[in-house]
Amino acid sequence: MKKEEVPQDNSFLTNSVIRELCYATDEEGNYTTVQSKGWKTKDEALQESIELISERTDEALRKFHAGEASPVLYFMECARMDVPLLAAYVNKWKWTVKRHFKPSVFKGLSDKVLQQYADVFDITLDELKNFRGK
Repeated sequence: MKKEEVPQDNSFLTNSVIRELCYATDEEGNYTTVQSKGWKTKDEALQESIELISERTDEALRKFHAGEASPVLYFMECARMDVPLLAAYVNKWKWTVKRHFKPSVFKGLSDKVLQQYADVFDITLDELKNFRGK
C-alpha cells in the first residue's frame, strides 16, 4: 500500500490520541511508517468480535444460573480464552477442563485445582468458589 493510501477512516480510535502505526511504501518504493486514524473495515471487525465476546459471556452466565455450567466456563469467556488455551495455562487436558465446566464436578475440585484457575483468571479463590453471577 502506498503512503497516501493508508486509511484515515473515522473509527473508535478517532476520538483518542492513539494512532495506529502502519507500514507503507513512499514515492521511491521504500517502506516507511505512517500513522492512521483508523480503518473502517478493521473497526467493523473489532466491533463484531466485541459483540461475539459479549454474547459468549452472556451465554456462559445464563448456563451458570441455569445450573448447566460452573464458574470456570464464565471466567474463561470473560478472559477471552478457549478450552485449549485455558487447558495449557492450568496444565490440564482439554477434556479435563471441559469436565470442570460441570457444576457437579466443580463442587468436588480441590482448593489446589481451583487456585490454578483463580490464578489464571486473576481472581481470588473465594471469588471463584463463591461466584453468584451478576
